[in-house]
Order: sequence, then C-alpha cells, then structure tokens
Amino acid sequence: MNSFLPQTRATHAPRLLLAAALLMLGACTGPGDGASAPAGAGGQASRGTAGAQRPGAGAGAAVLTARVEPRDFIDQTTALGTARATASIEVTSRISSTVTAIRFNEGQDVAAGALLVQLDSREIAAALALAEASLQQSRSQYERSLPLAKTGVLSTSQIEELEAKMKMDRAQVQSARARLDDTMIRAPFAGTVGLRRISMGDLVGPSSVLTTLDDTREIRLEFSVPEVFLGELAPGMNIRAQSTVYPGRAFTGTVSTIDSRVDPLTRAITVVAIIPNADKLLKPGMFLTVALERARQGVLMVPEEALNPRQGKQFVFLVREGRAVEQEVEIGARSPGLVEIRSGLAPGDVVVTDGIQRLRDGAPVDVLQDG
Repeated sequence: MNSFLPQTRATHAPRLLLAAALLMLGACTGPGDGASAPAGAGGQASRGTAGAQRPGAGAGAAVLTARVEPRDFIDQTTALGTARATASIEVTSRISSTVTAIRFNEGQDVAAGALLVQLDSREIAAALALAEASLQQSRSQYERSLPLAKTGVLSTSQIEELEAKMKMDRAQVQSARARLDDTMIRAPFAGTVGLRRISMGDLVGPSSVLTTLDDTREIRLEFSVPEVFLGELAPGMNIRAQSTVYPGRAFTGTVSTIDSRVDPLTRAITVVAIIPNADKLLKPGMFLTVALERARQGVLMVPEEALNPRQGKQFVFLVREGRAVEQEVEIGARSPGLVEIRSGLAPGDVVVTDGIQRLRDGAPVDVLQDG
C-alpha cells in the first residue's frame, strides 16, 4: 500500500466559510429584495427592472477556485518482507546406516566442518582395509615387474595389465574412504543447529532429515516494491525494518540485490536486503515491514473536491475567461485532502473547488475567491 505525505497542505477553513456565505446569500435573495413598488402588474414590473439593473446579478454561477502549483512531495511505501537465513539446509545422510553417536545439542552454534552425527562405519571400514591390502599387493607386483620388463622377461602388455590392476585397487581405496567419510556427517558451514530429528540407533538414509542448520549471523530480507521506486533503488541503499514481535525496535540494513525483472502482473520488483543479526533476534521465516521513501519535486496537486468523477473517468472544471471549461485528467498519488494530477493540467491553471454541481461546460462563472 502506498501513502503520500505532502510537505505543504491546503487550508480549507476559509473555503467552508465562503461556501456558507454563498448559501446565506442565496437564501436572502428573492423576489421581495428589490425596491418597493405599488401592488399590481406595475409593481411586479418595477421589481423585475430593479433586479435586472443590479450589477452582476445572475451573471454566472458563484464558485471557489484553487490555482494549480507544483509542490514538493514525499512518496512513502511500506512493503512486507520475509526474513531468510544467509545459508540454510536440512542435514541428511548420503548413505543408509544406523546412528551411533550424536555430537550436537539443539540450538548449538557450530563451526564449519564440525561433526554432527556419527553413523555405523564397521562394514565400510572393513571394505577399506580390504581395498588397501589389495592395493598394496598390486603395487608390489607392479614395482617388481619393472626390472623384468627391461630384460624382456615380461612383455609390455603384461606390464600394462599390472599397472591397470594397481590403478583399479587405488580407486577402490578412494571409494571406500569416501564412503567412510559419509558416515561422519559434518556441518558444511558455520551456523546454528535446529531441533534433533533422530535418536541413537535410528536407521537413516538419504531421505531422512537429521536436523537443520541455519547461518543467521546475517538475515536476507526479501520484499517487493512498486516499479515507480525502481529509479530510487540501488545496492547499498539503507533500509529500516520492523517486526511486530519487537514493537518500537527498528532493524537497519542495506540493499544487496535488486531483481533483474519486474513482475508484469503486480508491477513490482523483488529486492533483497542484508540485516546484521548478531543478537539472533530475527529468525528465518519472520515477517517484517520495510519503509521506503522517495522525494519528488514539481508534483501538480489539486484539492480532492475539485474532482468530478463520471463513468470511470476523472474531470475538473477550469476557469478560463470567466467560463467553466471541463477537462479530463489522470490522477495519481493521494494524500489527505489532495490528489496528484499526472496529465490534463498545467502549472497556473485555475480549477473550481466549490460549486461544481451547478456547472456545465462553457457556463459563465463568478469567482468569489481564487486560491
């Protein structure tokens, strides 16, 4: 939702007093207000003549007006953002095995590479020992065969077979070591461990969530703003966010990323800001409100009462050479008592603000006050 705060505001009290005076003037003016005359037809004629001779009587509809002048305004928008961790994962196992040790506490801060869960590794350790023994044997055979190849006792193809066997055994050792490493589940980055989802002796697999890990030392705040603010956005721009969880406290951060596309349906663009979170008050998933302001100069504003809506369009009455001229306008931002005119008016134009109901295009007008 957008709200717009003007730096200057029109005062309506004098207009209300003048409007009341107009009503009183209309009530007091009537057939008996002219000069007294004898009863009868002649008296009626005399009253009509006196009324016709009064200067300005009946010349046009009495109206109040306001002059269109450029103003300085502040557009203000409030966006709803979602807090996300800088890095966030669900900790799972790459292999199927049973849990033999849990090395973390719920809510604990851990360093990158810290051991979180130990799985049963006996079978994999045995396979590694077997692979290492096979590699040792094949390496020994290959090394003993090299002198024989120089004397011609062994052919080149036999030497190549022994070398290939040694390489295969080396690959088996590397594979077994990798599987053994998979039995020790470690934190890929520094962060805070979540709730424990496992117990000792559980059989876990790739689909099992052991716990969660979130890096919340900084919070990524994602929010969308209208495209009209795109020209004001830039990486490094300061933002202030608030949460209903902590009333009266503001969280400050900076814009880090602006999406490369505007949503064609909402006409909004997604922005990411980074907020320091050393005290860990902000949690991933929280909603925060973000306030952004944009100052504009030379904005044409008119009082709201100058608008005359009709059939989904907006019109105003201009006063030109003593007559009312109906003009269609395009409106924009609103503020208390004022509305922005995007097109249809120019600085210095005079618009009718009171007495619109009595006007038609081209009708003569009596301006009682020019705002």
